[in-house]
Amino acid sequence: MRRVMMTGGVMLTLLSATAPAQVAAQARPQARTVAPLPTTQALFDSYVRSGKMPGIVAAIGLPGKPAMFVSAGRTGVEPNAPAVTPDSLWRVYSMTKPITAMAAMMLIEEGKLKLDQPLSDIYPAYRQMRVLTDPDASLDSRPATKPITIRNLLTHTAGLGYSIVTKGPLLKEYERLGIVPFAANARVEAQVRPTRPANLQQFAERVATLPLIAEPGTKWSYSIGLDVMAAVVEKVSGMPFERFVQTRLFTPLKMNSSYWQVPASAANRLVGNYTFLGDNLVPLDPAARSVFLQAPSFPYGGAGLVMSARDYDRFLQMLQNGGEVDGVRVMKAETVGLAMSNLLPQGVTFGGVSGSTGGSAGAVPTGYGAGGSVTLADTPGGPGKGTYGWGGAAGTIAYVDPTRHLRGTVMVNYFPADKYPLRRDLAAALYQDLGRPRP
Repeated sequence: MRRVMMTGGVMLTLLSATAPAQVAAQARPQARTVAPLPTTQALFDSYVRSGKMPGIVAAIGLPGKPAMFVSAGRTGVEPNAPAVTPDSLWRVYSMTKPITAMAAMMLIEEGKLKLDQPLSDIYPAYRQMRVLTDPDASLDSRPATKPITIRNLLTHTAGLGYSIVTKGPLLKEYERLGIVPFAANARVEAQVRPTRPANLQQFAERVATLPLIAEPGTKWSYSIGLDVMAAVVEKVSGMPFERFVQTRLFTPLKMNSSYWQVPASAANRLVGNYTFLGDNLVPLDPAARSVFLQAPSFPYGGAGLVMSARDYDRFLQMLQNGGEVDGVRVMKAETVGLAMSNLLPQGVTFGGVSGSTGGSAGAVPTGYGAGGSVTLADTPGGPGKGTYGWGGAAGTIAYVDPTRHLRGTVMVNYFPADKYPLRRDLAAALYQDLGRPRP
């Protein structure tokens, strides 16, 4: 079976900021039409003009303030494709993970879940897990000595695998059982769907039959943990996962362009997704025939959403504001603070993930919170301490920097995510726009 890297992500090593008063001046309405971030605008224009990408949109925001949007290009390479806007729709893939994680944190806030509660309390099938003794070579295993907990699912320390990183016999088992919770394109979907579980509860139960790659709570390994977490949210809340997310996050935050399936009424806003043949863009999932126009087998909590830059900014603004936007509170500030803190089990470290999956493995000391990485120290020329975020395998980026008082979303759609040094180039452009010298 052909494998396509559809999920992944991690924090950009993006930017630090000028003082809030200086940046606020950039956000004020201006008497004439001027790009709010002119150097960033010029960068985006050059990327599009040189054929690196059909279109790109960014949202940069201060606490309590609407985002400043910068965009360039079109929704596809077709000459008649419409221009991208803050409301264009992008496959965010693993940027779904922080949203699923915050849904779980809501249940923790309400006392319906506990951070260190065993997963077997919800699904007894996880009570007697086994751990591979030689993951690369065989399915030989031994009994696990520790339980998988909710913390482990949120932080990729459950010992679960992932089809984009798992190798050897276990990968073949994941593929045989359809443990591939993502959508690539219509052709790949036709191959995968017959073996994939029909719903989230079947998915969680089937995952429990497979051995682990490591003892729970002992190793960070990118995983389907947030997909299992979606099933937990569904079962514990007594509500379909997609309905929980809609009623508890999307509707109150006025995130009106966030979809598991893009409806016909919004299909004209969906961008194409591309891969590269050399330096030439090749359609992978054309917008007009996109797999995201179909209903998924179930909502993939780790990689299933299509969203606009405006909507993802609303989600980040909620985190930046400690759980509320425009006077509407969806989480307590204490819950948001916990979610954006380092939740890794004692003795476990996070070293980053491959750039091709939307991540990076920089030298910044980094921990891991609920569904996203967390920087542990200020970085000159980079994120401030406590910066939380994640990215997607099609190049999308999202972060909240509580030290620099900034949030950012970047939307592109192409594979691999690290084809071009977008993060580095954007950091330099933003430094210039925000009035601070580069380091």
